Amino acid sequence: MLTLAPIALLAIYFAVFYTEYTFLSLAFLTPLSVNIEEYTDSFGLYIPTEPLLFGLLVLLLLQHTKSNLIDKAIWKNPIVWAVSFYLFWILVTSITSSAPATSFKFLLSKVWFIVPLLFFGTKIFSKRKNLKIFIWLFSISMAIAICYTIAIHSTYGFGEKEGHWVMWPFFKDHTIYGSTIAFTVPLIFGIYFSKKHSLLMQLIIIGLCLIILTGLYFSYTRAAWLSVIAALFVLGIIKLKIKFNILATISAIALITLYFSWDAIQMEMARNNAEHTTEDFGEKIQSATNVTTDASNLERINRWSCAIAMFQERPVFGFGPGTYAFEYARFQHPDNLTIISTNFGNGGNAHSEYLGPLSEMGLIGMLSMLCIVASIFYKSIKLYIRWPDDDKELKTLILAMILALVTYFVHGVLNNYLDTDKAAIPIWSFCAAFVGLEILLNNRELTK
Repeated sequence: MLTLAPIALLAIYFAVFYTEYTFLSLAFLTPLSVNIEEYTDSFGLYIPTEPLLFGLLVLLLLQHTKSNLIDKAIWKNPIVWAVSFYLFWILVTSITSSAPATSFKFLLSKVWFIVPLLFFGTKIFSKRKNLKIFIWLFSISMAIAICYTIAIHSTYGFGEKEGHWVMWPFFKDHTIYGSTIAFTVPLIFGIYFSKKHSLLMQLIIIGLCLIILTGLYFSYTRAAWLSVIAALFVLGIIKLKIKFNILATISAIALITLYFSWDAIQMEMARNNAEHTTEDFGEKIQSATNVTTDASNLERINRWSCAIAMFQERPVFGFGPGTYAFEYARFQHPDNLTIISTNFGNGGNAHSEYLGPLSEMGLIGMLSMLCIVASIFYKSIKLYIRWPDDDKELKTLILAMILALVTYFVHGVLNNYLDTDKAAIPIWSFCAAFVGLEILLNNRELTK
């Protein structure tokens, strides 16, 4: 622990004297960060991103005591209110937690992930050049991580089994690796279409696109592939300017059709024997609906069932933030156990960004997460529509960020990574960008 003190002090130094550069450096460092838990088997800490975030948090608190550093205008944005309530509810449910020490540790990690990114970010991204720098740095760094992974993976003939761990030590497994690549896909295409580039720059961006798409394919992550398809669907909705009432009508018809066809759908799914362990793209996509023999799908259903059962036992406050992994074992139903289930329940989290809070923080916890998602897309799409058409570059990047967030929150139905820097840093930074850019746009309109 003492050996980390110099790193923390160095992070604080850079945060104080080079705040803007420190913030932007997080974009490049995130895909290449390493969790020291992989080497120490003790506590988890992402190096160097978390020490830098802690330094920014300390600086934010010190500066705010001396002057009103935070722009009051941010409190007009529902994203900030939704995130603030989410943090408040984590505090409340940490007090009522079955393991308060675990829950308060969870709260602390959320605070130093969210607060410096969201509140510093609104000032950082009020300069339009910083948003472009952030997206460029994140995309380049992700391309480096992909090149490393592909190089290692190629020595194993791009085998599906090896594809689960070759991204180590930068990513724990192929699911979070695939999720982060999917997140990057709209960003790199957004850079390409944002403005007219020189021939050399076009070739560089096309090269990055090819690297990222190759990484996406060889991640062998079904949820990542499907999340990119979902982003394309949302892109079509936005570009075609389909009105909300039409979308609501189509959704209602789809749900009614699904309800009355459920028996037939279940029978069809029962006949699906496609396995996710295959390297064939089509069969791997088809395996996403295999709930008969696919162990990964069955284990996910097991975790979801446990989360719902935990909610039913403690519907108001849940078991406490961060406690799912320690509590879900006794909620496993024998019929739901799979070959990868553990009787001790030490297999990880709820595999859902929505059911996890439901089990740990009750109904209000899940609703608070849904409010964050709803406020993000409401404000970001509204910002995109309002942004001047003559500023094509920034308008395209705003759209790219929206689509990147679509990939994550669709992926969030099946997995949850917001307790890691790989997801938290870009997501909360983009939230800050939406808030900061709206303030910038409002100020421009007032001065006209």
